[in-house]
Amino acid sequence: MKVLVSIDIPKVGIEMLRKEGFELTLWTNDLPMQYKELLEASKNHDILLSSSIYKIDRHFLKTNKHLKLISQYAVGYNNIDLKSASEFKIPITNTPGAMTAATADIAFGLMLAVSRKMFYMHKQIEAEKWTHFRPKANLGIELKGKTVGILGMGRIGSEFAKRCAGAYNMEVIYHNRKPNKEVEKLLNARMVSFDELLAQSDVLSVHAALTNKTRQLFDGPTFAKMKPSAIFINTARGGIHNEKDLIEALKNKTIWGAGLDVTDPEPMLPDNPLLQMENVAVLPHIGSATVEARNEMSRLAALNIIQFSKGTTLKNLVEL
Repeated sequence: MKVLVSIDIPKVGIEMLRKEGFELTLWTNDLPMQYKELLEASKNHDILLSSSIYKIDRHFLKTNKHLKLISQYAVGYNNIDLKSASEFKIPITNTPGAMTAATADIAFGLMLAVSRKMFYMHKQIEAEKWTHFRPKANLGIELKGKTVGILGMGRIGSEFAKRCAGAYNMEVIYHNRKPNKEVEKLLNARMVSFDELLAQSDVLSVHAALTNKTRQLFDGPTFAKMKPSAIFINTARGGIHNEKDLIEALKNKTIWGAGLDVTDPEPMLPDNPLLQMENVAVLPHIGSATVEARNEMSRLAALNIIQFSKGTTLKNLVEL
C-alpha cells in the first residue's frame, strides 16, 4: 500500500513502515503542505499519515474517500470531520499517551512561571530595568497548599495533578465527564461541578478536548466566576478560551494570571497584548516537544498503519 507521510516526523516511524514494505511518499519540507497540495497528493495514496495542523474537512474526505486509513500524528483530532469520515468509512487513529508526561510538565512549568512572573522578569533584565531592590515590587504567589482545579482528568490531567500534589501539596479538585477513581484514591482528589471548579480553584488547568461543548468555554462570564487571585492554564487547545475575553479579564484583574501553550489563532501574532503582560507566560504549542514524546508519536502513528494493514485490532482507533 502507498502511504503519504505529510509531515517530517522522526525516523523511527519511517523505518518501521519501510521494514513492513510500504511504499512511502515523504514530505520533508519544514513548512507543511498547503491544503490543495495535500488534497491532490492524497488522491494517489491508500493511507494518509496526517497531523493536527491539517484541515481534514468534508470536501477533503469526499475527494479522497478511497483512503483506507488516516493515521493522525497527534492525540487531538478536532481538525478532522469525524462525521464525514464515518460516512465515507475512513477509520481514524491517533497517538494517545505519547505526550502525557511532556505536556503535564509544560502545564506545571507554566503554572510556576506565571506564579513568579518569570517570563516578564526576564524581559526586564533585557530592557535594563533590573536596578535596585524593591521590597513591594514584582511579587508573585506561592503555590504550596493552594487548590488546583483540573478540567479534564484524563491521562495528562492526572499527571499534572500528581506533580501539583507531590511538589506543593496542593488540594486537587476536578471536573470531568465521569469520576476518575484512581486519582481520587491516589491524591484524595474531589470531583466537583464546573461552577465549583471555577469558584474554588487557585490554579485552573485545562486538559480537555476541543468539542462543541468546550469551544470558547472560558469567556468573560466564565472568568468572572473565578477568583481574582486565580491562575488560568491552557495546554489543551486554544479554541477552548476566548482570547479577547482573557485579555480583558487580565487587564481588569478579574483573574490574576495566565499560562498558555495554545492560542487562538496559532501562531499568535507578535503584537498580541498577552506577550507583554506581567502575569502571563505564553509558549508556542510545545507540549509534546521532547525527543521522547515525538519519537513515541512517530512509533504509534506507524504502528497504527501496520496494525491496519495486518487486519489486527486498532488499539488507537478514534471512535467516530
